[in-house]
Amino acid sequence: MSIRAAPGPPAASLPRYTGGVTSDARAGRRLTISGRPIITQGLPRRIWQDLYHFCMTVGGARLAAAVAGLFLLFNLLYAALYALQPGDVTNVNPAGYWGLFFFSVETLATVGYGDMHPCTVYGHVVASCEILTGLMALALTTGMIFARFSRPTARFLFARHAVVRPLDGVPTLMLRAANARQNVVMEAQAQLRLIREERTPEGYQIRRIHDLVLRRQAHPIFIFGWNLMHVIDAASPLYGQTEQTLSAARATLLLTVSGTDETTGQTLMARHQYPATALRWNHDFIDILSTGEDGIDRFDYQKFHDVRPLG
Repeated sequence: MSIRAAPGPPAASLPRYTGGVTSDARAGRRLTISGRPIITQGLPRRIWQDLYHFCMTVGGARLAAAVAGLFLLFNLLYAALYALQPGDVTNVNPAGYWGLFFFSVETLATVGYGDMHPCTVYGHVVASCEILTGLMALALTTGMIFARFSRPTARFLFARHAVVRPLDGVPTLMLRAANARQNVVMEAQAQLRLIREERTPEGYQIRRIHDLVLRRQAHPIFIFGWNLMHVIDAASPLYGQTEQTLSAARATLLLTVSGTDETTGQTLMARHQYPATALRWNHDFIDILSTGEDGIDRFDYQKFHDVRPLG
């Protein structure tokens, strides 16, 4: 499910939490789910109470800017502390505040060139506090960066459209997925769900989730492509539905694919959401697999998203 978040009125373009703080719960948070704007209220967002989640979900450029900003801020602060009592650091170069600033950079980074060093008790106390701060900051930053880079990512492709076409004489919903990394994903599993608004006989409006049974929901070695099929028979929640009825019910198909990466042993997971407008009725996918005269099979992923009407 593609969820985009932004701290203010315009929704962000990234399908992830992009940061931002509001201390007033009434200010609300704007989300966009499948192109549908939603505003949530009553939950104040305070980054410092969930800093790890913020660091794991914020964009790389914003994270780098935040780390650089904190590094600059800490050094400006400690340079000011050294300047409170002049003469605490010997061989300050350049003289004055900016020399103390560069001494703070060396101390916070535990570089210690040796040219400048504290020469009073006050200077040693401040330097000791700064070294402790630097060690903690280095450990936290290293752990956070490692967690971001070690987090498993699935390079699964999902066709932009799903198609509905007759197959074996029965209307069948077809979706297409592929493994863009083209390594072995063992025991891949797929789950397909229909989410739509319904009204109960009592007149209660509810948003229900229906499980759609797939002809095959497991793939032993997911390497190239995978066509997922759901038979629209009398037992299917899609039975008798049309593009108009699904749009009126704000229906969405949610496809989730997971599996184990044979290379790393980590579990991979990805999901894609199809609004009613993404379904193509009486269409078919253009085949991406062909066999050349040399007998070699070829996959053409340039046609991966292409569909065509049935003749």
